[in-house]
Amino acid sequence: MSTYSAPLDDIAFALRHIASLDELAQLPAWADIGLDHTEDLLAEAGRLAAEVIAPTNQIGDQTGSLLDDNGDVITPEGFRQAYGQLIGGGWTGVSADPEHGGAGFPLVVDVAIQEMVTSANMAFSLCPMLSQSAVGPIGAHGSDEQKHRWLPRLISGTWTGTMLLTEPQAGSDVGALICRAEPQADGTYRLWGQKIFITWGEHDMAENIVHCVLARTPGAPVGTRGISLFIVPKFLVGDEGVAGERNAIRCIGLEHKVGIHASPTCVMELDGAVGELVGEEHQGMPQMFTMMNKARLLVGLEGLAIAERAYQQAAAFAAERRQGRRLGTEPGNQAPIVQHPDVRRMLLDMRARTEAMRGLLYLNAAAADQGARHPDPEQRQQSQQRAELLTPVSKAWCTDQGVEVASLGIQVHGGMGFIEETGAAQHWRDSRIAPIYEGTNGIQAIDLVARKLPMADGAPLAALLEEMTGLDKSLDQAVGAIAEAARWLGEHPGDDALAGATPFLQMLGLTAGGWVMARAWATAERIQAVEPDQADFWRAKQISSRFYLDQILPTAPALLPAVTSGAAALG
Repeated sequence: MSTYSAPLDDIAFALRHIASLDELAQLPAWADIGLDHTEDLLAEAGRLAAEVIAPTNQIGDQTGSLLDDNGDVITPEGFRQAYGQLIGGGWTGVSADPEHGGAGFPLVVDVAIQEMVTSANMAFSLCPMLSQSAVGPIGAHGSDEQKHRWLPRLISGTWTGTMLLTEPQAGSDVGALICRAEPQADGTYRLWGQKIFITWGEHDMAENIVHCVLARTPGAPVGTRGISLFIVPKFLVGDEGVAGERNAIRCIGLEHKVGIHASPTCVMELDGAVGELVGEEHQGMPQMFTMMNKARLLVGLEGLAIAERAYQQAAAFAAERRQGRRLGTEPGNQAPIVQHPDVRRMLLDMRARTEAMRGLLYLNAAAADQGARHPDPEQRQQSQQRAELLTPVSKAWCTDQGVEVASLGIQVHGGMGFIEETGAAQHWRDSRIAPIYEGTNGIQAIDLVARKLPMADGAPLAALLEEMTGLDKSLDQAVGAIAEAARWLGEHPGDDALAGATPFLQMLGLTAGGWVMARAWATAERIQAVEPDQADFWRAKQISSRFYLDQILPTAPALLPAVTSGAAALG
């Protein structure tokens, strides 16, 4: 199994030339934060990812996290030490609010760092990612006392967080949950019920675990309108902020999964657990949506991260593995398989898709940054709308591409890819969950077509397509197909539009990736002449971007018939 090396040059390129980090650096919110030292920050994060976290990946897959007889989860060898170094360096609070101990950097810088941590070990990375998900609703809707009590330790990583949403009968249909919360005389609540699929719901890496739990209070309306949000810690916390008595919430089982074995996916039982209400009763769903866009962006990032790791391993294997001979050589002269054109095609396909994903995700994060902190209200609104439009595409298209790239990685290995000891199969197994959780990719497509396309009378999509136009012939063809598809969907609401939602999302993802790669091509063309010492890097950028534009992007317009076939085509 190959080692992981942080792709610092590619990340710096995407930040500067695709996501326009220099523009963010000019905004008042970040003018004095030191964004000119971002590359030094990324280099240090890359070292941690490669040298400390990445070595835990395969052993974590092989041993998994284990549940003992006391209901405690024991993580694999090296995980606690790696987590200690992660929080010791302050890496869990890069974009968090400085008021509660965060560093206050833009989200796009945090995303770049999290890419490296996730590539190093996806199962491990889910723990700090879930903590960020808990920070969102508490920070936006919690009382001042709750923010003071919970946020500093969640942001520092001393405590970790989870989201307890899913129940056996309530998966994507969150409104079907039945976990109940009974008010107490002291202002707290007692919660009863069972939650499933709880990522990092129990473990031994942190001093406390802060669960954000959705439940129903007595007399609550049916469906999502009757759901409230509660903070339920593993250990109760006194006024002095010290974790004390064990709360009545326990892990009663671990799921046996296809991948991410080291990430404990827990069945959690609440047996009268003490909880605090966040905000008002029956506001749980809108409160949870506070973190939804960021969480979906970070899941999309998993597709990129796995793709990068799978590509690195496949490229290293292809350079070493000798099999067959090149045309025109003497019999018996075996060549490294990277010299065979079809293997080079697969590797270039992997690299091009990975670079397109990185650009799209960073663009999405930068739009969210502009939408949150730009001083001009109109620009803020437009940026937020772009972030909302791109989020379901980032989540769904990038996670699908992650599975595809990881599968190609197995193919490059040939028969050895099907053998677990190489580690190639682990990347595919780990990648396969990402299109499912945080809202299945089908749900993302419905969100895109039913909510995001009609947003502001279609202005966000129109603005995006206009910005994409005129950069490349293949891109223009894809943009035209997107515009035609969007018109058809608008004219055929209901089941017809929903039947075409997934191919439309794939069209938009492929086209957005083409926009990224057209910009990469133009940038490489412009800069190559003035940076001869970096000629190899810019030449590689030209090759991968041209390959995407010529060989991958043309599949986008071909999806138009699938988008416009209507529900009747489904039988």
